[in-house]
Amino acid sequence: MLNRVTNLTMSANAQRTLQTQQSRLAELQEKATSLNKISRPSDDPAATAQALETRGLLAANAQYGRNIEDGNTWLTAADSALEQATNVMNRIRDLTVLAGNGSLPQSGKDAIAVEMDALNQDLVSIANSKHLGRNIFAGSSDADQAFTPGAPRDPTNPADAGQPPSFNGAGVSPVERRVSATQTVRVDADGGAIFGSDAGSVFAVVSNIAAQLRTGGVMTSQLADVDTAFKKIVNGRAEIGTRQAQLERAGNVNTELEANLDAQKTGIEKADLGSVIMDLKLQETNYQVALAATARVLQPTLMDFLR
Repeated sequence: MLNRVTNLTMSANAQRTLQTQQSRLAELQEKATSLNKISRPSDDPAATAQALETRGLLAANAQYGRNIEDGNTWLTAADSALEQATNVMNRIRDLTVLAGNGSLPQSGKDAIAVEMDALNQDLVSIANSKHLGRNIFAGSSDADQAFTPGAPRDPTNPADAGQPPSFNGAGVSPVERRVSATQTVRVDADGGAIFGSDAGSVFAVVSNIAAQLRTGGVMTSQLADVDTAFKKIVNGRAEIGTRQAQLERAGNVNTELEANLDAQKTGIEKADLGSVIMDLKLQETNYQVALAATARVLQPTLMDFLR
C-alpha cells in the first residue's frame, strides 16, 4: 500500500532534517569552543562514569599528597629535636668520662653535677617538643607535656637525685598519616622507647650521675648506662630517617600517579582540536548541502507564504 506524500509532508520531513543537521552543527560548535567531549551526562553516560571515577581518584590522590607534606613536617620536627638531644648526650658523655678521672677534686665534681642538672633539664625540654601544638614524643596523647617533671631533688641532701619525669604517652595510639589507599606511615616518635620512662629513663641516669658526683662517688658503670641511653636516642633518630625516606618514596609515587590520572582525565573529557575542527567543517558542508537540496526540491509559491 502506497502512502500519500503531500507537499506538507515533504516540508515537515525537510524541516526535521534541517533541525537535526543544525543541532549537530551547534553541538560541534560548542565542542570546538570548549574542547569538552562531555557537556552533559547524556552526551556519553559511560564516559561520564569514567570521568567521575577519575576525578574521585584525583581528589583522593591530592589528599594523600597533603598528608605526605604534613607527615614530612612532623618527621622533620622530630629529627630536629633528636639532633638537639644527640648534641646534649654527647656533652653528657664527655662529662661522664671527665668525672671518671680519679684525680678530679670534689669542687670539680660539683661543677660537673651542676652542668649535668642543666643538661638534664635541656633533655626534658627537648622530649616535650611540640609540632603544631601537639607533642611529638607522646603519640595521640592529649596531655600538656609528653614527660611530666617529677619532684625536684632536695638541695639539702646531696645524695637525692629527685624523681624522674613520668611518660604520658604509654598505651596511646601513634600519629599516622595515610599516604596511599593501602599504606600509612607513623609520623610521631615513641618517647618511651627513645628517652625511657620513670627509673629507666635517660633523665634518671643523668640525675643519678649528678647525685653520685655530689656525694663524691666513684664513676663505675655510669658510662655504660649513658652509652645505652645514647644508643636509644640514636636508634630513634635512625627510625625517623627511615620513615622520612618512606615518605619521600610515597611522594614520588603520588606525583607520578597524579600525572597519570590527569592524563587519563584529559583523555576522557577533552576533545582533540584537529578532529573537532574537521568534524565541524564536514557538518557545515552537510548542512549547506541539506539547505540547497531542500530549497531545490521544495520551491514555495506566493500562495504558500499567504496561507
